[in-house]
Amino acid sequence: MEQRANSTQSTGGESKPAVKRWKPETIAIHEGYRPEPTTKAVGVPIYQTVAYEFESAEHGAALFNNEVEGNIYSRLGNPTNAVLEKRIAALEGGVEALAVSSGMTAVYYALANLVEAGDNFISLPQLYGRTYTLFAHVFPRQGVEVRFAANEAQTERLIDGKTKAIFCESVGNPAGNVADLAVLAEIARRHGVPLVVDNTIATPILLRPIEYGADIVVHAATKFLCGHGTTIGGLIVDSGRFSWLRHRDRFPQFSQPEPAYHDVVYTQRFGDAAYLARCRTLGMGNTGAVLAPFNAFLILQGVETLALRVERHVENARRVAEFLRSHERVAWVSYAGFPDSPLYPMARKYLGDRCVSLLTFGVKGGYEAGIRCFNALQLFMRMVNMGDAKSLACHPASTTHRQLTPEEQAKAGVTPEMLRLSIGIEHIDDILEDLDQALAASAAAESSTRAVAGAAAVRG
Repeated sequence: MEQRANSTQSTGGESKPAVKRWKPETIAIHEGYRPEPTTKAVGVPIYQTVAYEFESAEHGAALFNNEVEGNIYSRLGNPTNAVLEKRIAALEGGVEALAVSSGMTAVYYALANLVEAGDNFISLPQLYGRTYTLFAHVFPRQGVEVRFAANEAQTERLIDGKTKAIFCESVGNPAGNVADLAVLAEIARRHGVPLVVDNTIATPILLRPIEYGADIVVHAATKFLCGHGTTIGGLIVDSGRFSWLRHRDRFPQFSQPEPAYHDVVYTQRFGDAAYLARCRTLGMGNTGAVLAPFNAFLILQGVETLALRVERHVENARRVAEFLRSHERVAWVSYAGFPDSPLYPMARKYLGDRCVSLLTFGVKGGYEAGIRCFNALQLFMRMVNMGDAKSLACHPASTTHRQLTPEEQAKAGVTPEMLRLSIGIEHIDDILEDLDQALAASAAAESSTRAVAGAAAVRG
């Protein structure tokens, strides 16, 4: 096994040895930490420190040369963060993970680690609004072209010699589409490029993209992993399966000496974790979007209950979708769990009988009706987050996707009357009651407006 030095930080206590592979519920609680030897603390300690003492000049040199494992500076890694990294890597089935300051940082670092000016990558268009903006406007200004494929099959026609990745969200936000990961992975393999998957909405409890051929997985830990709306964070998981050596002509940065970091050759020094080691040292080490150790601690608390929360999220969402579908004030419901939904085949293939708790619906009456219903919600929190224990609602056309043109909104799956719901873990009766009263309030306001308009017309 190659030495991992800075890419695997000391956690104060070693991971508990597992006789057999743990189930996800167990990994989420135990992976990456056992009571550390000094204090025997059962809870993961918060290592609120900037730097770490060297035993000697020789020890410091060995750390900087990646000859031994250990800690140098918290911009490269921190023991609290390392527990989170090991835990999420194990949940996703990867070799290692990197914790960063936000989900958008995770998306940016994951791709910036692969491309340079003149390159391109391909993405499905059903994306979180800020991700779409990053791809459509920010990367191009840095000389990187992002090509949007209408569907999985079209990605292959867009690949050329300068293509460096295929990107998708496993479940699109807010469209709710489930990407055909196996098809994308096969296309990526044929052309020697990695498949990068944002698995924020599905979480590793519902879907593990690496099992379907994904090479790199990213998360906005802010959402379901944290689960309590308290912390912003992101994670990048390396499957360790992509052969950077076999594809050295397309990705020379991993197999040639890196002058910006002690002339290290990542594939030689870090083996199957070469990608993530470069992401840590060149990406985070030089641009500094570091996850604070206290934030890592808070995310770890959320991860411990992830499986339990997802179970309630999923069941509540199913009940909400059924309720909305039968409501007279609802024009349509997009929920992949309905057998007659166009989303159903892919959802069934990758999620089985458990659909995600993010769904969208359209209020009859268009944009204004959607706004009225949104404003009338009482239990639902009106905000742009998702994956919280609390039920959350968002009107994408006026918030998360507001910066997009109507055409871009349509490509992303956003319509004027749409509300996006992230169903929480409250009692289902209370959730349904709030939706019912908000829809009723929207209808009443519409009737009142029509009455006023009618009276004005008569007077005129």
